Amino acid sequence: MLVVGGGVIGLGVAWRTAQRGLSVTVLDPAPGQGANQVAAGMLAPVTELQYGEEELLRLGIASNQRYAAFAAELTEATGLSTGYRVCGTLATALDADDRAELRELYAFQQRLGLDVSWLTGRECRKLEPMLAPSVQGGLLVTGDHQVDGRRLGAALVEACLRAGVRIHRSRAARVTTRQDRATGALAEGGAVLTADQTVLAAGCWSGEIPGLPPEARLPVRPVKGQILRLRMTSAFGVPFLSRNLRAVVRGCHLYLVPREDGELVVGATMEEQGFDTTVTAGGVYELLRDAHELVPGITELPLVETGAGLRPGTPDNAPLLGPTALPGLVAATGHHRNGVLLTPVTADAVAAYLATGNLPPEAAPFAPTRFDRHSALSEASL
Repeated sequence: MLVVGGGVIGLGVAWRTAQRGLSVTVLDPAPGQGANQVAAGMLAPVTELQYGEEELLRLGIASNQRYAAFAAELTEATGLSTGYRVCGTLATALDADDRAELRELYAFQQRLGLDVSWLTGRECRKLEPMLAPSVQGGLLVTGDHQVDGRRLGAALVEACLRAGVRIHRSRAARVTTRQDRATGALAEGGAVLTADQTVLAAGCWSGEIPGLPPEARLPVRPVKGQILRLRMTSAFGVPFLSRNLRAVVRGCHLYLVPREDGELVVGATMEEQGFDTTVTAGGVYELLRDAHELVPGITELPLVETGAGLRPGTPDNAPLLGPTALPGLVAATGHHRNGVLLTPVTADAVAAYLATGNLPPEAAPFAPTRFDRHSALSEASL
């Protein structure tokens, strides 16, 4: 079995598949160094919820419920920490319009039976004293947590190696086919890697790899996100922040993720800029401006790093999981803003399919061929 792409999704699939006794190779020039390097690592299916994404919510909750055991197993197998932390998320609003939007989300979450609490502005500041006095209310979700994407990637690389996964450090020049079936990939260095099953887990590049027939090309696009990393200090004897913090600031969404080691991740912009990963002055300014309105003391913290990464987006911003229109080609991509969150459930689902030929029920709504069906229905209605 060949996995094209060594981000956390591809590595997770490779690890779980090797544990089932299959022979696995990962094709990637820098495994563990993908979008996870600039991910905040929030495990927040409830606060990430958008209207119309109920199936994605269920998938995210299922993955989040597996994370504690998944992280513990990784650490036991490798001796490496993933930075998994049980902390909860506080989503806040700064003005009346933002509060109204958050109240609507709260009502929607309640209709779905989710464990969410509404807090007044004063209650929010009691939990996080560094919040601005203007905070008008918020949602507390105790079931949302976090993991360090960089540590997760490193642990998955080590876990794969210890499980016998072979890593070929090169890019895929093309997917190879024979008699209308995927047979593996040609690496840029000229190596031919053959496989009975090929998993396409190349993130935002999954739709760009040559060699696939038109009906098997995946509708994946890059969505740029800029983030900042700062170093926290204690303020008045209390932690600067103690839990994930989200906000709507003048209609723009913002998050702050405090790590136990004192790092604070601030993000993230959402930009349709193709494969550009330039960090821009405007992106940094907008993040700091909005973060300062939410937590005024943030401008006193050292700015350690800026970065930009590319999320793999799909037409409905949900992942592509399972067999594609090309026999022998399996998708594990298109996770958009939820790649780190969905790593455990994706790894389990795709490994199960590779080993048994059956896709678990929780992954069924995310078949890569669902857009083909939508296109056919649209054409039939004309």
